Amino acid sequence: MNHCDTTPLLAYDEALAQLTGSVAAHGNTVEMPLLQARGAVLAETIVAGIAVPACAMSSMDGYAINTADLAASGATRLPLSQRIAAGDAATTLAAGSAARIFTGAAVPAGADAVIMQERVEVDDQGIRFEQRPPSGQNVRPAGNDIRSGTAILQRGCRLRPQDIGLAASVGLQSLPVFTPLRVGIFLTGDELVEPGEALASGKIYDSNRYTLHGMLESLGCEIVDLGLVGDTLAETREAMLQASTQADLVVTSGGVSVGDEDHVRIAIEQLGELRLWRLGIKPGKPLAYGQINETAFIGLPGNPVSVFATFCLLVCPVIQVMQGRDWRKPIALPLRADFDWPKADSRREFLRARLVCDGDGQTVVQVFPNQDSGVLTSTVWADGFVEIAENQAVRAGETVNYLPFAQFFD
Repeated sequence: MNHCDTTPLLAYDEALAQLTGSVAAHGNTVEMPLLQARGAVLAETIVAGIAVPACAMSSMDGYAINTADLAASGATRLPLSQRIAAGDAATTLAAGSAARIFTGAAVPAGADAVIMQERVEVDDQGIRFEQRPPSGQNVRPAGNDIRSGTAILQRGCRLRPQDIGLAASVGLQSLPVFTPLRVGIFLTGDELVEPGEALASGKIYDSNRYTLHGMLESLGCEIVDLGLVGDTLAETREAMLQASTQADLVVTSGGVSVGDEDHVRIAIEQLGELRLWRLGIKPGKPLAYGQINETAFIGLPGNPVSVFATFCLLVCPVIQVMQGRDWRKPIALPLRADFDWPKADSRREFLRARLVCDGDGQTVVQVFPNQDSGVLTSTVWADGFVEIAENQAVRAGETVNYLPFAQFFD
C-alpha cells in the first residue's frame, strides 16, 4: 500500500460501509437480572408468554354491568351483587345485577361495560343511572397491551428503562444480553503528560484519554486502559499486542500519520493488517483501521477534536455493530443555517454546531467560530455536527444537515 500523501482519500460513506461491514457481534452472552440490565444489548428477540392484561380489566372506578340486561333507554336500577378491588378474583356477574369495581380490577365474566361512579346514584337498593353505556365502555380487554406470542423486544436493542419495565410486565426476571464489549485503549505522544503532573516546556496535558473513556462508558463498554505509550516502535508494538489479547477492539489516538514519530501505522502493518488510513473528512483525515491478530483495531488522529469527531462518526458505528446492536446511520435533521460557510472543501466537513432560536422563535443552526481541530472548547459549546458535503459552500438561510451528538450514543 502506498503511504505517501498522494494516496486517494477514501470517501466517508465508503469508509463507514467498510468499517461496519468488516465487524460482527462478538457473540458472548449472559442471562442478566432485570434490575442490572439497563444499557445492555439484547441478545435474543423476546416473545411474550402471556397476554397483558391477562383478563379484561376496568379502567375506571365504577360499576360493572351487562348491557344486555338494560333497556334501550330510560332510567335503570340494578342491585349490587359483589365488590371487586384490584387483585381480587371476581365471580361471574349475577344476571340483572351490577358489581362495584375499582380501577385495575378484573371485570367479572358476564359483564361487558363499566359505568363511571360519577354517573351513578347509589342507595340501599343498589345503583341507578340514566344512560345505557355502549358495550366495552371503560373496559380494557385481555391482551389490550400485549398479546401472548407476540415479539415485544427485538434482538440488538440497547435496553432502556421502559424496555426493562415491559419485560417485567410479562413476568420475566432476567434477559439474555451480550456481555459488554471490551475496548482496549492507549495513547501515543511524548509531549503528553497526565493531568495533575507538572507541565514542563513543550508538554501538554492529555485530554484524549479522558474523552475516549467518557464516550466508551456512554456506549456501555468495558475499558482496558494501557495509558500513555512512548513514541517508539517497540513500545507501540508491545502495547498493541497486550491490548489485543485483552480486548475485542483496540482504539488508539495519535501516531497514524506519516511522521518520523508516528509508529502506530507501522506497527499495525507489522503485526496484522492495515485496511485504510486517509479519509476524505474534516476533521480526521489520518485514520488507521485493521487487525492485530484477530482483534479489530482503529487508530484515531491525535488532535482532540479529530478524536472526538472520528469516534462519533466511525468508531461508534463499529462498536454498536460489535455489541450486537441493530445499527442505523444517524438521521440528519434539515435545518436553516444561521451562518455563512463560503470556503468549499474537497473533503466532507463536520462543523461543531448548536441549535438556537432566532428572533422569530424558529430553530436555526449556529457553528462555532473557530473550527480548528485543536479547539476542544468547540465540542463543549456544540450539541451536534453540521455536515457540509464535499465542495459545498453555505450561505445563511440555506438548509443544512444537522446531526445531534446524542444520536451517536443512543
